[in-house]
Amino acid sequence: MKSAVETLSPTRAKLTVEVPFEELKPSLDAAYKAIAQQINVPGFRRGKVPPMVIDRQVGRGAVLDQAINDALPKKYVEALQENSLEPLAQPEIEVTKLEDNDHIEFTAEVDVKPQIDLPAYEGLEAQVEDIEISDEDVDEQVQSLRERFGTLADVERPAAEGDFVVLDLKAMKDGEVLEGAEVTGMSYQVGKGGMIDGLDEALVGMKAGDDKTFTSQLVGGDLVGEEVEVAVSVSQVQEQELPELDDEFAQLASEFDTSEELVADVRSRLGNGKRLEQAAEARDAVLEALLEKISVPLPETMVTDELNARRQNIEQQLMMAGITMEKYLEDEEQTQEEFEAELDRRVRDAVAAQFLLDEIAKKEELGVDQQELSQHLIRRAQQSGQDPQEFANHMFEHNHIPELVQEILRGKALAVLVESATVKDASGNVLELKNLQPDGTIMEQPAEEPEAAEATEAPAAGADAEAGIENDTEDAQA
Repeated sequence: MKSAVETLSPTRAKLTVEVPFEELKPSLDAAYKAIAQQINVPGFRRGKVPPMVIDRQVGRGAVLDQAINDALPKKYVEALQENSLEPLAQPEIEVTKLEDNDHIEFTAEVDVKPQIDLPAYEGLEAQVEDIEISDEDVDEQVQSLRERFGTLADVERPAAEGDFVVLDLKAMKDGEVLEGAEVTGMSYQVGKGGMIDGLDEALVGMKAGDDKTFTSQLVGGDLVGEEVEVAVSVSQVQEQELPELDDEFAQLASEFDTSEELVADVRSRLGNGKRLEQAAEARDAVLEALLEKISVPLPETMVTDELNARRQNIEQQLMMAGITMEKYLEDEEQTQEEFEAELDRRVRDAVAAQFLLDEIAKKEELGVDQQELSQHLIRRAQQSGQDPQEFANHMFEHNHIPELVQEILRGKALAVLVESATVKDASGNVLELKNLQPDGTIMEQPAEEPEAAEATEAPAAGADAEAGIENDTEDAQA
């Protein structure tokens, strides 16, 4: 087999492959055998029809078509390997020459990974915001904890914001109750929002036994955006009674003996969470610093597919949250054009970052062992709410394991990148990213055994970076 490659663009190549007929013989033999099992020819048993008879009965062209369809995918892969090309999509294959008993020639156009000359990536510098934990943040968390242990008591007065009501609700169009738009006996906190526009305003001032009708717009279903009539009736108004923040509550709601210890733990946990958020910001900032040092050519087909996937994901999330795109853009103070431009920029940065991380993984000669793959499979299964064994079986059956391995390698490459960088907060403090644990705490490194400690920390840092790569879509939109 001979092959030659023509570079059509930095991200697209055209392979021309010439295959001598002797290399097609296994596929030709298989084609004759398969066809012999499918046809009935008088004087011959099924499966024993000679090739020359098949050529007369079925036609040599049909045999060649079947043999070529069998052989071309294998020859295409051989040509890719021979020319060190990494495809990014399915190729466009065309048979350009067929000389029976001599050779065939075909071309394959395909998007390929661009050749990248990595810039120096050790010691990148980046800056992130300071960690700020306000008393209001702590009070909000403590309040949420108290609400978890709160009780509800019926009251005779009208409902106010923060009260709970037991209600019946139905949405109607032209006097007909809409399918799936009726609930009864539901407990709802006034002011919570997220159900239907206008409901909270209608409930304020209603007492047990009151009915009210108002108009609203649907945000989902076949009638999305249309005006409907909503009837709501209240059967109970309940006031939430919260436990006092004292030592008794601390002992009930936590492992602490005093309320002071409980509040201190809340503040500490908030700090850990903020530290993880800061680390994610640092990861993005370091990647951005690397992207600023190089221009990576991107295949437009891949960018378009990723744009469509992300746009669809956003629309699904908004629909599940009961928010229209118009409302989302209004809340974000963005026009449709600004949203699309920002999405396009983020997608291009994400695709370019993947290419760069792949190159770093190669240069650093990073690998993946069985334990890392198993842990990654379990983590991905948990994220998608699936049984780990069923998820793993699906990945193996559909040949998605190489993609998962690539995700792990990108995570490790990102860990190398971030751990070698110098990241400071706005106050000039250097972040301790290398020793950051998954719970947001900082692991202290034993002074007497620094090498052993470093070996222990590396997997945690790699796992954290790996999680960042998996959640790139969500992070970008957030």
